[in-house]
Amino acid sequence: MEKDLKQRYSKVIKITMYGPESTGKTTLSKQLAEHFKTIWIPEFAREYLQQKWDQKQEICDEHDMLPIAIGQMKLENEAVQIANKLLFCDTNLMVTKVFSEIYYGFCDELLDDAAREHNYDLFFLTDVDVPWEKDDLRDRPEKRKETFEIFEKALIENNKPYIILSGNQAERYEKAVKAVEMLLKAKKLGFTSADFLQMWHRGTNIEDIERQLTFFNEGIAKINLHKIATVQDGIWHFDQEKEQELVAYFEARKERFSIEKLVPASGAASRMFKFLVDFLNEFKLHEETINAYVNRKKASELSVFLVGIEKFPFYNSVLEETKLQYDGFDQFSQDEKYFRFIETMLSPAKFDFLNKPKGVLPFHQEKEAITTPIYKHLKEAEAYTNVNGKAHIHFTVSEEHLENFQEVVSNIKNNVEVSYSFQHKATDTLAVNLDNIPFRLEDDSLFFRPGGHGALIQNLNRLKSDIVFVKNIDNVCFNHFDGIVYYKKLLGGLLISLQEEIFESLKTIEATNDPGTLQKIITFVTEKLNIVLPRNFSKYTFENQKSQLFQLLNRPIRICGMVKNEGEPGGGPFWVTGEEGMHSLQIVESSQVDMQNKKQAQILNVSTHFNPVDLVCGLKDYKGQKFKLDDFVDHNTGFIVQKTKGCEDIKAYELPGLWNGAMSNWITVFVEVPLLTFNPVKTVNDLLKPAHQPR
Repeated sequence: MEKDLKQRYSKVIKITMYGPESTGKTTLSKQLAEHFKTIWIPEFAREYLQQKWDQKQEICDEHDMLPIAIGQMKLENEAVQIANKLLFCDTNLMVTKVFSEIYYGFCDELLDDAAREHNYDLFFLTDVDVPWEKDDLRDRPEKRKETFEIFEKALIENNKPYIILSGNQAERYEKAVKAVEMLLKAKKLGFTSADFLQMWHRGTNIEDIERQLTFFNEGIAKINLHKIATVQDGIWHFDQEKEQELVAYFEARKERFSIEKLVPASGAASRMFKFLVDFLNEFKLHEETINAYVNRKKASELSVFLVGIEKFPFYNSVLEETKLQYDGFDQFSQDEKYFRFIETMLSPAKFDFLNKPKGVLPFHQEKEAITTPIYKHLKEAEAYTNVNGKAHIHFTVSEEHLENFQEVVSNIKNNVEVSYSFQHKATDTLAVNLDNIPFRLEDDSLFFRPGGHGALIQNLNRLKSDIVFVKNIDNVCFNHFDGIVYYKKLLGGLLISLQEEIFESLKTIEATNDPGTLQKIITFVTEKLNIVLPRNFSKYTFENQKSQLFQLLNRPIRICGMVKNEGEPGGGPFWVTGEEGMHSLQIVESSQVDMQNKKQAQILNVSTHFNPVDLVCGLKDYKGQKFKLDDFVDHNTGFIVQKTKGCEDIKAYELPGLWNGAMSNWITVFVEVPLLTFNPVKTVNDLLKPAHQPR
């Protein structure tokens, strides 16, 4: 009898329905088998028990469980020999086991062992949120929820791979098809059912995983720089009169739009204090002087920090707390005072600056108040996103930092509506070892890492506003507030002006049959938007020219503020050669450039401008519909980086940067703005710069 319960080995992918009575298992089995052009096996118990009722008017009892299980296995073992890659099972022995335990309080040992042993690539657990359909064999409609919970518990206890199907018949079918298709692709890539489920529950797109594995194995092509973008060749420069005109244009038109400010603010501020962490870890207190440490480690950053220590806005509060922590502090040597001060500042038990997000850190001393980057961003948002008396700002934050942000915001009086979002787990990327094999954790699960800044294109995509200003959390300033707002409005005025002309051009393209009218649009596209047309564009037919122009104009638009390059790390504006030799304006990071290529390195090194990540974006088309920003990402502009996990070296893929590859296929306009708009705080010492200190 034991051999009659054995499951025949097969390479066929087996998917089984599983769940309480009257939850659509049979219907779904038929639908899926038809969709995937294979076979399904019915529930043996139904025919067996119906025959018993018809012949003897007897219902199921505990003695029927084993015959039912044997009959079910006979059907399944016969079916795997003729199935087309996939086999859909209306039921399985785990269902029989659970029913035996529910109705009779026990399960035959042979059946129990077989149910636990049998493997399926996926269980579809059918929910009880559908109407009960009574027949001769069904009962207990009043205990459906309780029964469902028992069924799910059995899957969990036996570590079976499952997905819950809820909703109406169409919704269940759609979800099941999607799951099976993803499972097939995952299996083809060498992943297990457990891997597939991990991806499924994270919302991971299997095509993204396939693309990432290709990048690991084949590498990512470097950006092909054509030349630098300069004023008069890709970067606009306006005189004072034109600047004022654009600012006024923004003020006059802004009430027509919904406007929002997006502030990428995820992650802790640990990089700001790295040199101080190194000092705490490596300085030999009581064995050497700080001066000796500075010379030994060439720690010039520490010298700058200590010389300016009293100018930091947090100096007094940290000093006061340090004195409370250490009796006899005033008698310490100066070196130990500095050491204990830094220790208190970074200690998780005290100020914990190391693990807090930049947005909540004390950046500026304004009269009696200490202010944070959040405060400055709210103040800015009030100045240029205010429409009909209400301003809007959106922070992307890490989940663990949300409460920190909310607490700071709640203590600031303002007229700004604040919203938040997290970087979705679906944008995390798969890590591999140095042999490009997916890296696994101790529990054998796949290791996913945050996909980097480029993941925030999804956060931007979910915003509903017409116009979105983008500015990094650390790019704030104690001084120059009015100037910063002025240039934000300038960028906004240029966006609105160009967008109006783009929308009018699109409507004209749809309606015109006049080559002369089309020529005016061509001039606008090439001269104002700096869009390079295909080399043989003049040879296109009139209709093809219209189609090409429409495609080039019907895209999201970004206006990017550019400051003169003063050696800051980060991206810059370049003309880039893309597919079919087409040139376009892009923001390019140095890591995207092949520095082994002398010509490419030379182009990078003579760049005149730097991108301070000062953007304003138009996210809707000429019909007022939101663009789907995913459609405008260049997925071939991501990064492969080497990291460590525990003691092991791994490789990780980072998504195309938010203002690099993620916006690669947008309409891009570069505008020169003054250095006063760019005041990032990359290390704590940046707070000592004039832009962050009272005059």
